[in-house]
Amino acid sequence: MVFEDAVADVLLGLAEGQVVSYGWVAAEAGYPGRARAVGRFLSRHGGGLPWWRVVRADGRLAVPDPAGQAARLAAEGVVVEEGRARF
Repeated sequence: MVFEDAVADVLLGLAEGQVVSYGWVAAEAGYPGRARAVGRFLSRHGGGLPWWRVVRADGRLAVPDPAGQAARLAAEGVVVEEGRARF
């Protein structure tokens, strides 16, 4: 459970409007190269975490409901165009 705790800590430390990649979260949590594991963790346990602030490395929204993610990001002042967040 160390991985999950480290990822949750990183996500809880993100500021409103801050957008990061799955790979960045993995590296900050101390697990570089585990971007996909971050995605799997968020798909199962992201409910209480700011999952909408995490996107693919190229800025593309990467959740089953990209419209919902885009709306949350826009509410925080993040520009989302053509399915990509600017960060």
